Parts: sequence; structure tokens; C-alpha cells
Amino acid sequence: MNTATGFVYHEDYLKHDTGRNHPESANRLISILQKLEEQGLMSGRIERLQPVNASREDIVRVHTDAYVRRVEAICDRGGGMLDPDTPLCSDSYNIALLAAGGVLKAVDGVMDESNNLKHVFALVRPPGHHATSSKGMGFCIFNNLAIATEHLKRNYGIKRILIVDWDVHHGNGTQDLFFEDRSVLYFSTHQYPHYPHTGGIDEVGEGEGEGFTVNLPLPAGTDDVGYLYALNNILMPIAAEFGPEFLLVSAGFDAHTADPLASMHVTSSGFGLFMDLIAAIAEENCGGRIAMALEGGYNLDAIAESALSVFNSLLSSSHSRSRSRSREPKEGEFSTSKQVAGRVEEVKKVQKEYWGI
Repeated sequence: MNTATGFVYHEDYLKHDTGRNHPESANRLISILQKLEEQGLMSGRIERLQPVNASREDIVRVHTDAYVRRVEAICDRGGGMLDPDTPLCSDSYNIALLAAGGVLKAVDGVMDESNNLKHVFALVRPPGHHATSSKGMGFCIFNNLAIATEHLKRNYGIKRILIVDWDVHHGNGTQDLFFEDRSVLYFSTHQYPHYPHTGGIDEVGEGEGEGFTVNLPLPAGTDDVGYLYALNNILMPIAAEFGPEFLLVSAGFDAHTADPLASMHVTSSGFGLFMDLIAAIAEENCGGRIAMALEGGYNLDAIAESALSVFNSLLSSSHSRSRSRSREPKEGEFSTSKQVAGRVEEVKKVQKEYWGI
């Protein structure tokens, strides 16, 4: 198949049973796949990759052995609660390994020079960005994207990795894991204040990693225009200066205006515009190489339409800086988002100590 865009999926992802009425349900993936099928993307336009379980060695590069054994033990007993929000069933340990393996497959697919893939979206569950080295929380068991990051560094020698996390909830786990690591630039835009109550402007990294964590906490009600203004003014110049060799995305769709767990006003098409910007960064710095992992998003129609918008962006024939700049709101167009403009200036004030913004 001669396509630059792929996706990872396995039917076993549906076996992670979170119980009746839990927002992180198998229906999320079913809705996305139905939408892609309806729109004809599954008929040769995107390539499907089949994942296998991540190895225990892969997992313990990020998580403590004691934590991994705890997850395994809960599942061996038939299931239970990992934290008040995160139920496990008897299959959850193996499915969490498969989710991590799905993002590893996405990375390997992009890095494989024998194919034409430039970007792969891992449609996995459970999600991962809240999981710390020793704790699962917020529906997350293992930190799928962090495991893939370590894989890129160890197996491919990648020295500069940009992680963009646009989930509406701050990726506290991913931030913690790379807080002292200058080889990983972690950028998060999220509703603030909101769960998990981290991701403040002044959280910039520590030690060798100081300056390599960039938090852009946005007020409730931020819409497409506000996000694009923020991304263009903070992410784009910092990413250009960092010069990533590979780009990873924690793609949550819970900033959507219809999502029940947040209060943002992003549209489905808005996520495609975010993807345009990120694809432009990748095209200019690392030959277009992007691997993405599904995180949140809990309205079934919204997550399906938003994922479709992202795939359509990736399938577009060209991504360039000039194209992305055409998405930037013009001055007068931003009169309804003064809060966001003010927040962007606050972030600039902190980050200009480390970057030329």
C-alpha cells in the first residue's frame, strides 16, 4: 500500500472492560473506526498496522517493577480499582501491554525505511498520559507515549523528541517522567484549573531538563481561534528552535465543545487545524515523522468526527510553514479571546528565559 498515513488497531482493545457507564469505554474506538469506514478511509487510503504486546522490559524502562506487579496482581484476582477513576478487569493488564505495544508499533512503522509511512496514529486504549512511574490514574494504566519515547531514544538513537499533548487534561505522568530530561521537549495545552490540577505555567522542568517543559494552561471556554493563537505564538517558535528529530502527539479529543468531562469549545475541524500546525513542524524538522497515541475524548460523535479531521489533515498532500501560518488568526479576529491572549503573554514571560520568543 503506497500511503504515507497509517493507524494501529487491535480488536482486543475492546476487552478492557471499565464497567457500565464509565466514560472510557470500548465504544470510543468503535465510533472512530465506524466513521473512518463510512468516509472510505479504510479502503486503501490509510494502512493498518497490527500491534503486539510491549515487553516487560519496555514497560519497566518507564514504570517501577513494583507498580507493574501490582497491576498484574489486581487483574489476576479478577479485577479491581487501580484508583477511584481507573477500573481494571481480568484482561486489563494484557490489554495495557497491547496498548503500549500499539504505540511502539506506530513508532516502528514510521521509522521503518522499507515503507512509505510518515505518520501513524495508534488507536489504542486504555490511554496513558496520566500514568506516572509508580501510579496509574485518570483512566490510564501504563504511559504509552512515554514508553514509545524511551524506545525511540534507545532503539533508534533519537536525541531530540517533541511531545505535543493537546488532551484537555494535563499529562502529569508524561511531564513527571521527562521533567529532568533535556532530550524530550514536553508541550501541553490543557484546561486550567482542571483535573489533575497540575500543568501550571511555572512548571518548566528541573535540573538538566529545566526549560524543556512548556505548559500552556488555557481558561475554560477556549475555542478553535484561541487554541490556534496559542499554538502559533508558543508552540511553533519553540519547536522551531528545539529542532525535533521525531514528533509524538498525545491526541485527546476532550477539548471538544460536546465533551462531557471538560468545558472547552474546540470543534471537530479545529483538531484538524491543530494537526496542520504539528505536521508543519514535523515536515520542517524531521521529514514529517509523527506517531500519535489516542488519549481522552468521551462524546462518541465528537471523538469520531475529530479523529476523522486529524486523519484528513495527515492525508493532505502538503504541509508547510506557509500553509500553517495561513491558519493563524489575524489581529482583530481575536477580540473575544482576551483571556487567552493574556495567558499567552504570561507563558511567554516565563519561557523567554529559555527560548527566543
